[in-house]
Amino acid sequence: MSTQQLERKIPAPPINAENQRFFDAAKQGRLLIGLCHACEKYHFYPRTLCPFCFSDRTEWTEAAGTGILYSFSTSVRGVPVPYTIAYVTLDEGITMMTNIVDADPAKLEIGQRLKVVFREAEDGSNIAMFTNL
Repeated sequence: MSTQQLERKIPAPPINAENQRFFDAAKQGRLLIGLCHACEKYHFYPRTLCPFCFSDRTEWTEAAGTGILYSFSTSVRGVPVPYTIAYVTLDEGITMMTNIVDADPAKLEIGQRLKVVFREAEDGSNIAMFTNL
């Protein structure tokens, strides 16, 4: 891990009853995503109702934790510690906004394979981020 990444503070996520299980799994190093049994589609961000058909017949399922880099941007100016924010398309087909860590931003390429890693936030919860596979 780079010294810069160690210095960067990760804000605490807004944890509530609807997403508590997601963050509990993250604390165990597991990435959960939603699966709707009405329309059979995966979804992310953690929520009870399916964003496609609004069914409440959803369940948490463990994602493989791998995907491809869809898009990214690295902030270096005006921030105390540079960071890379990205969209990663998981192998399950959904795209999630995340951060890229432990990777040289100059060597990132759209379409490259990534894997999930977890970083501790200010409140001690774990946040899913991605790094080189």
